[in-house]
Amino acid sequence: MAVGSGPVPSEPRRVRDSGRRHWQPTEAEMHVEHAIEEVEPLAAVGDPWSRSSPLHVTGSAVVVHPPTRRVLLRWHDRMRRWLHVGGHAGTGETSAFEVALREAWEETGLPDLSPWPDGARPRLVHVVIVPVPAGHGEPEHEHADLRYLLATARPEDAIAETAAARLRWLSIPDAMAAVAEDNLRVTFERVAKIVAEHTN
Repeated sequence: MAVGSGPVPSEPRRVRDSGRRHWQPTEAEMHVEHAIEEVEPLAAVGDPWSRSSPLHVTGSAVVVHPPTRRVLLRWHDRMRRWLHVGGHAGTGETSAFEVALREAWEETGLPDLSPWPDGARPRLVHVVIVPVPAGHGEPEHEHADLRYLLATARPEDAIAETAAARLRWLSIPDAMAAVAEDNLRVTFERVAKIVAEHTN
């Protein structure tokens, strides 16, 4: 399944994080097709993008406002915790980045979201397999979540998708303190390094 282009980097190192599997790329960027190749064999049946698969791919993003080094968190009512933005592929979608970008637009209303720090190339910062409890008619399952970095120059334009899906701009240290997931703190640690490298 080709969903990206360019050379495939060296094999990522598999690590454990509080019982949740994730990969730590050995280079600053990891190409999407390599991540999908890692995820596909783990899916028990069928299409890794399909919600009917016990392990399926999701696309998500950390939204950053580079001048203030803040990130945007969204309250996830089902999970009862603060998370980043993202979600499932729609019909016909097979690009995790496009899923992440669409979900970010829908959940924040921000009109100018773009890949960061290179506006022409998506930046994949983390691949995490996250357990999801049963609910809303779905059995317990897992998300193979591909996490990207997006930026906005207009943080004041963020609008919550619903009244329950509250939004908060926080410094990265405050965001790390606000989230409950260890794997998301690892994501924010990586984002912090990228932000530090590309802002004054």
